Order: sequence, then structure tokens, then C-alpha cells
Amino acid sequence: MNIRKATVKDVEAIHSLISYYAELDKMLFRSHADIYEKLQNFAVAESDSEVVGCCVLQVIWADLAEIKSLAVKKSYFGQGIGKSLVQRSIDQAMELAVDKVFVLTLEPAFFEKIGFTRIEKELLPMKVWSDCAKCSKQDHCDETALIYSI
Repeated sequence: MNIRKATVKDVEAIHSLISYYAELDKMLFRSHADIYEKLQNFAVAESDSEVVGCCVLQVIWADLAEIKSLAVKKSYFGQGIGKSLVQRSIDQAMELAVDKVFVLTLEPAFFEKIGFTRIEKELLPMKVWSDCAKCSKQDHCDETALIYSI
């Protein structure tokens, strides 16, 4: 397995992964245009020349970044791909001198195993909530906020 920066050739695979989980109501949908726009921030996991996972690191402020759109092809669960993608994002945040990385997730136990700790969503700055306007669950959010201090 190889973790690398995404390229334009990966957009369809990224879109397919994210759409699969969005249809299950496990993450927000991303259009092709949105993926192209944020492509330079995406990482992909590749196995035998197939994209089997993805995620994006988005810097929110001087001391804060968010890991978004973490998705792994179901047939590759349990192989450490998600953990590797998260670690790459943490490493990228370190290179950018960002102090903290957070996630909003339906899978808090996964992130706690990596060293993230739960926080109250209200402690996150308002800038974080820009994606919430697109979410059908905005009035009854069931995601858990977790943070990792670098």
C-alpha cells in the first residue's frame, strides 16, 4: 500500500469512495468540482494501482486544521489504511506548523485509538461550521468532535 498526494487522475475514484459513504449518510457528499478545487489537499491510499482510500486536510486557522472525507474501500477495512491516511494528515499539519487537528466523525473510537480526544463541538471556532449548512443533519448533528494536539 502506498499513501501519496492525489492527482487529477484520482478524482473519479475519490468521488466514488466519498459518494458511497455519503449515500449511507456517513459523510458529506462532495461534487467533482469540490474535489478538483481541494485536490492539492487530498491524499490517497493506493493498492495495486487502485485508489482504496482518501482523506483531505483543511487548514482552518493558524493553529487548527481538520481531517475531512476520510474514506476507505470496505473490502480494505482492517488493513491500517485509515490510520495511515490520518497519520499522513497529522504529519502534513506538523509540516505546516499547525498545533491541533480535529475531526467531526461518526466513528470516534477509531480516532481515539490513534490518540485523538473528545471535545465539545461548541469549543471549535465558527469557521468550522461552514460545511454544516450543506448537511441534512445540521439541526440534529450526531457527529462527535475529537482533537489531536501536535
